Amino acid sequence: MTNARAYVASIVSAVPHFSVSQRSAADLVREHFKETLTPRSMGLIRATFEHPSIAKRHFAVDHPGRIFEESQDERVERFTRESVNLAAQAVTGALEKVGLSVQEVNGLVVNTCTGYICPGISTYLAQRLGLSPRARLYDLVGSGCGGAIPNLQVAESILRMTGGVVVSVAVEICSAAFQMGNDLSLILSNALFGDGAAAAVLWEKPTGFELHSSTGRYVPEQREAIRFVHKGGQLHNQLSTDLPKLVGKAAADVVDDLLALSALSKKDIGGWALHTGGEKVINAVRDQVGIPEELLRATRRVLYQYGNMSSPTVWFVLDEMLQEGVGAGQWCVLLAYGAGLSAHACLLRKA
Repeated sequence: MTNARAYVASIVSAVPHFSVSQRSAADLVREHFKETLTPRSMGLIRATFEHPSIAKRHFAVDHPGRIFEESQDERVERFTRESVNLAAQAVTGALEKVGLSVQEVNGLVVNTCTGYICPGISTYLAQRLGLSPRARLYDLVGSGCGGAIPNLQVAESILRMTGGVVVSVAVEICSAAFQMGNDLSLILSNALFGDGAAAAVLWEKPTGFELHSSTGRYVPEQREAIRFVHKGGQLHNQLSTDLPKLVGKAAADVVDDLLALSALSKKDIGGWALHTGGEKVINAVRDQVGIPEELLRATRRVLYQYGNMSSPTVWFVLDEMLQEGVGAGQWCVLLAYGAGLSAHACLLRKA
């Protein structure tokens, strides 16, 4: 057991090469499903896909039409292949950023919610990268869009037990859970979600971001507001129109919990890295937590460039903030929310 402080040494994000504009995506969906979608659904597609908050998204396919034509077996195969590809790209970049080799990694935690394989992604990733057979491998499944922070908590626990280097990876192939119908949840989901991965390297050297504290809140009585449901053996996303209000309250409560663990107040926080969710979710969290709009530039930029990639998105936002510039000693909050219904927050300080 080590009593040293834990630090996020580096963050690297990765997206598939293929991207499509929202307008083009809307045209593809309308054309492919013109025989099954109602006129109301066609109108909703236009309104949701062409909302100005998102410009484009990335998908782990060589052609968008492939998403519409896959069998379930092909979908699982693509999820496996592309999740490992994206995760490996992110991990390799994060290690290279701080001059580490894969042989120095003694712990790996991978979370996802958009596919299930056994053994988990961690074993495929360890083999791809060449990790030591003694490295501790953990897979977290089902935490939804908020999953990066529970992952970080597990990774920090491993670091405190073993020291050395632990890598936290969030990866989602949201396109592997694609479904379309006249259900508003499916239309909204297909206008929001994209594919991506992010990796964070944890160690005990005082560089990067110090992990100061973290907390989470679960509101299981609101589980139906945001979850995957199985229909015909396949995942279908379910989103409530009340979700922004529910997420906003949970986020405000978890931030209060987080700050109660320190002597800080909201005015002491110089950086807020929010899971993008969608514009209505961002606005609800902003209003209920009390975050100045000028501190949401990175969150809105990531939403605009990538949409909602589920769990890795919050790392994309923190990485965007770093590129903008984060001063030494600045306090930042990592804030994510999703299935459960749950909200998670982590207090970081720039070394």
